Amino acid sequence: MSTPDIGRHIEELVAEEESLRAREADEERPATAEERERLEAIRVELDRTWDLLRRRRALAEAGRDPDEAGAPRDADTVEGYEQ
Repeated sequence: MSTPDIGRHIEELVAEEESLRAREADEERPATAEERERLEAIRVELDRTWDLLRRRRALAEAGRDPDEAGAPRDADTVEGYEQ
């Protein structure tokens, strides 16, 4: 996946997240269990995708091939980072 493709994927995930959060905030229709699960899956996927984008950018800034970053890291690795 190229850096522009990763950026588009992030934009798509953010749009879906915003849509689900808007529905979740609708007091007339509470969020379903499936929607809450999807929001959590989006959160994790965004973390993984941002991690990949940051690694690609760091490699490019260092004059290396961004493709060396490989694929997104697994969720357990990315979610285990301390902030």
